[in-house]
Amino acid sequence: MSSISTVESALAALTTAPEAGARLAFGCDYNPEQWDAAVWAEDIRLMREAGVTLVAINVFGWARIQPGPDTFDFSDLDTIIAMLHAAGIGVNLGTGTASPPPWLSTLHPEILPVDADGVRAWPGGRQAYCPSSPVFRAAAERLATEVATRYGSHPAVRLWHVSNELGCHNAHCYCDVSAAAFRDWLRAKYETVDAVNRAWGTAFWSQRYGAWEEILPPRRTLSAGNPAQALDFARFSSDEVLECYRVEERVLRRLSDVPVTTNFMVTAHIRTQDYWTWAPHMDLIANDHYLDHRLPDPHQELSFAADATRGLADGAPWLLMEQATGAVNWQPRNIAKVPGELLRNSLAHVARGADGICFFQWRASAQGTEKFHSALLPHAGTDSTTWREVLDLSRTLGSLRELVGSRVIAEVALVFSWEAWWATDLDSHPSQEVRYLEQVHAIYRALWEAGITVDVVRPGADLSGYRVAVVPSLYLVRDAEAQVITDFVAAGGTAVVTYFSGIVDEDDRVRLGGYPGAFTDLLGLRIDEFLPLATDAAVVLDDGATASVWSERIQPRGAEVIASFRNGPLPGSPAITRNAFGSGVAWYVGTTLEKPKLSALLRRAAAEAGVEPPTGHAPGIETVLRRGADADYRFFINHTDDPQFVAAAGLELVTGVAVDGMELPAGAVRVLKTALGE
Repeated sequence: MSSISTVESALAALTTAPEAGARLAFGCDYNPEQWDAAVWAEDIRLMREAGVTLVAINVFGWARIQPGPDTFDFSDLDTIIAMLHAAGIGVNLGTGTASPPPWLSTLHPEILPVDADGVRAWPGGRQAYCPSSPVFRAAAERLATEVATRYGSHPAVRLWHVSNELGCHNAHCYCDVSAAAFRDWLRAKYETVDAVNRAWGTAFWSQRYGAWEEILPPRRTLSAGNPAQALDFARFSSDEVLECYRVEERVLRRLSDVPVTTNFMVTAHIRTQDYWTWAPHMDLIANDHYLDHRLPDPHQELSFAADATRGLADGAPWLLMEQATGAVNWQPRNIAKVPGELLRNSLAHVARGADGICFFQWRASAQGTEKFHSALLPHAGTDSTTWREVLDLSRTLGSLRELVGSRVIAEVALVFSWEAWWATDLDSHPSQEVRYLEQVHAIYRALWEAGITVDVVRPGADLSGYRVAVVPSLYLVRDAEAQVITDFVAAGGTAVVTYFSGIVDEDDRVRLGGYPGAFTDLLGLRIDEFLPLATDAAVVLDDGATASVWSERIQPRGAEVIASFRNGPLPGSPAITRNAFGSGVAWYVGTTLEKPKLSALLRRAAAEAGVEPPTGHAPGIETVLRRGADADYRFFINHTDDPQFVAAAGLELVTGVAVDGMELPAGAVRVLKTALGE
């Protein structure tokens, strides 16, 4: 992770407005190349009216600024940067490498990516390149060098924006170039082919390799492939896309002192980057997030993504680089936001640590794939509900300027792993209905509904500052990472571990001797068999709870049985246990509990550990605490259709009114400033 001083300087560059001192950054992507130059002055006038402080430009500028292999034209970019600077608007300057121009793939068709079936993708969309391609990397490095040389010391440039949403479409490439790069990656990791054979368990199905040249990416096979090979390919692919970032990062650090980042995609539908390994290379953590209406509770997933982004920032404030004012264009049904939802979504990100709120994009496109993607300035122009809500959001962010630099307070850690996500969702497992992120979301949803804020942490992270650690379905875990959780409980902490945890090591090798492997001693139990349930089947526990998806034969070895299966494959067998271990307690949940019972169990475990719901919490009210140097800031976000009374006192910053108890209107957000620790 970048040093605290680096993060603070990066934030200061974004959150200090020349005319008004510190404030939360408010910004957008701007694509002036889509519009006649006559529109630019009007756009900047309206940006100032809306209070925009930061604009991302040149994100997709490659074909514009390098129209041919040896031709560069920066005239338009010079003009727009000068215009933004004159208006006092900071620039988040893209390197322009997000998508190669047609001339590059025409000259070098070998850069185009290939899928697992051997089908090469054609240009015409975006990210049409193989991440391992030396030709693409050299071209991107050259462009980044030209851009950084020209603008590296320009006073308007506040942040470098490397590429865009790296790995969104092309994270996995199976071409021969990728195959050679994969073998190089394996050589660096394992040194010998024999070590690869051991790690991948190639004694199975006569898969033993005798030479490096025999090893390929996990291309399409007739049967299920080797899961350890697939896992290493996922790691390799994340590293290769990161290296695309690093090629440009090294250029920017050599030619400029401006902070460097790229926009992550911590969201439910992107899982190809292990951002725990990416975060140390960023001066500032930035994330893109769009509500996913394919999920049952999109606003709760938003909160999880924000907490996970804050975890990547090691608790420091971060930047929301992109979100939508309304509908997106890429879901089966692109649901627009209802009145007030734009403000609620934005302040949920702020509540959970964002010191800047930005959007894709400034002006809604008239052509192209994203022409129906919402924007700050919609097709209807300023005489629109969206524009009025944008102005309201800007005013609200202005009222919260003193939050800049404050940090979210949490007493519960949720252990989250991209590696475990990859490994859990591989095929040939006991049940395809055990999906990692669904288990994580279920746990998070229960904590959210209980009003309990969590820090999302990586496996092996220091847990000493927390009262509770929640470990959902951590199927893959290293011994040292499991030991951190064990030591945390032994020292007095509380852990809640759910089923399918601790099963395999980092090579996807099953820990023998009974499940849950790495957590057997901690949990005081042994499991000798999994008995997953049929689709849509349900079982009942003896405490009245309903459960689904999973059951297993649990043999207590010191653990107290809290609830048992009443019916199903294992009537009378334990389903939930609690084990005193050292000075702490470890809970285990051996099935998928219905929402009310899971929430009740987590509230009980938290309460026993001394974690109480925050002041003013009520069902449907999102409550989060940010703490500054001199004051606390409590967010109350009403996600219900009815007004709610909040029994809390302080200065309400959104309205500027001192309150002693307040009514929170349906769909509204309020932020109370109180003395530290009140």
